[in-house]
Amino acid sequence: MSWGTELWDQFENLDKHTQWGIDFLERYAKFVKERLEIEQNYAKQLRNLVKKYCPKRSKDEEPRFTSCLSFYSILNELNDYAGQREVVAEEMAHRVYGELMRYSQDLKAERKHHLQEGRKAQQHLDHCWKQMDNSKKKFERECKEAEKSQITYERLDNDINATKSEVEKAKAQFYMRTHAADESKNEYAAQLQSFNAEQWKHFHSAIPQIFKNLQNMDERRTVKLGETYRSFAEAERRVIPIISKCLEGMVSAAKAVDERRDSAIVVESFKSGFEPPADFPFEDFSQNLSRTGSDGTISNTPKGDRDRERDGAPGPRSDPKHPMSRTKNKLWLFGKKPKAPSLEDFSHLPPEQRRKRLQQRIDELNRELQKEMDQRDALNKMKDVYEKNPQMGDPNSLQPKISETICNMEKLRSEIHKNETWLSEVEGKQSSRGDRRHSADNHHHGPQGRESPEGSYTDDTSQEHQTPHHRPGPAQPRHPNPDPHEFDDEFDDDDPLPVIGHCKALYSFDGQNEGTLVMAEDEVLYIIEEDKGDGWTRARKQSGEEGYVPTSYVEITLEKNSKGS
Repeated sequence: MSWGTELWDQFENLDKHTQWGIDFLERYAKFVKERLEIEQNYAKQLRNLVKKYCPKRSKDEEPRFTSCLSFYSILNELNDYAGQREVVAEEMAHRVYGELMRYSQDLKAERKHHLQEGRKAQQHLDHCWKQMDNSKKKFERECKEAEKSQITYERLDNDINATKSEVEKAKAQFYMRTHAADESKNEYAAQLQSFNAEQWKHFHSAIPQIFKNLQNMDERRTVKLGETYRSFAEAERRVIPIISKCLEGMVSAAKAVDERRDSAIVVESFKSGFEPPADFPFEDFSQNLSRTGSDGTISNTPKGDRDRERDGAPGPRSDPKHPMSRTKNKLWLFGKKPKAPSLEDFSHLPPEQRRKRLQQRIDELNRELQKEMDQRDALNKMKDVYEKNPQMGDPNSLQPKISETICNMEKLRSEIHKNETWLSEVEGKQSSRGDRRHSADNHHHGPQGRESPEGSYTDDTSQEHQTPHHRPGPAQPRHPNPDPHEFDDEFDDDDPLPVIGHCKALYSFDGQNEGTLVMAEDEVLYIIEEDKGDGWTRARKQSGEEGYVPTSYVEITLEKNSKGS
């Protein structure tokens, strides 16, 4: 249906309709803009959320639990999902909103042109109509003047009193007016014919063509809206496969959660390598009670202790402070051990943790050594090239860098050797720990707890897996952990060491570890070996029992000429 034939007289209404069409197109463009802004804000909020919950620690410090790794995988998938929302926003901005705004400007210019053409055609028709109307009015005036002159002539011609000259003058006036009326009639007829032709052309050719152009413009606007509606949907439908993959990745991450693997990681992370504590020995406090009854009197003394008493062997040492304090210190796994500064050889850590850290450091040093070796080889190759082609560079200029690299390699090798020595030491201790613990139980040194010569760990949650403790010295006298290998080697000597001084205990010491000596506050001991710098002094009780005590726990007085005494 054509606008030109059906709406030939609706120019003003078509003017309003085409303006409404452009306004509607721009309204839809505004809707698309607000929609893509929602996508942009959504994507931005998702990225901020992912950034907020992503781990701030380095990869080496990240938990290896499957539940944590799956959560981080979900965060990565969500970050990719946010990226797809940004793609949707970009597609809407480029293919829909931007296209609509450019098309709107073109429509406005085209509409303005067609309306101007229509107004020009209307103005031309109005001009033709005015010319025709003017000729019509002139013809009407001339006819009226001719009629008046005819009446005057006829009146004078019939008047007997009128002179001949008056009659001739009225006749000439009548002829002149009649001729003018004929001329204006011919002019009016010509103008009328011209106007009718222009009017037919206006309503059957010019205006229909202009209205047809406006109709084409409006139909193209409608088609464009339909295309952008489709583009609006396609912008999101195009990313649905990728979004589905993101969601599938989240599902896969959920399936990857393995509770058994996480439990194994917990064991691997916190395993100290220590043996569980052995049974506590029975300590008989009734030895000094008088026996008035017969030998068959019921006693609470264990059979083994009674046998030893009959054999004349001394019973367990009676120390009122010793059992309780030892028990208290042995149950530290549910409490917190005091922290100690980290040591270079990681001896403050439990054996298993120490082995892991040493192995990790050796691997890092080997990687650094390999880098230095690669750099050295590259420099040597470059030096050879310079020697063969002096114009490319001075080979002597590379020598300082080569020397520095070789020096770094030597340092790294030294560090690797030192750490490997520590590693072999801790592996050797772990392999022999079981036999040594049986020996310790037979000597009644008390049950071996989680403390060891290698130190202990704490359950302080401020540390990721373990909190390092160092072998206590004068600065931290509460939990001494001497190396049992040193004690065993020194106790193998059958000859007693000479006394070189004496000391007074400033504090009580429980002597939990193998090779240490229990002492009470203000107790006086003999010094048989000075502190060698490890914070321990070898002492002997008046009963003849020997062992190590913390140097910071005692006040030492050395005898003069002690070496000769």
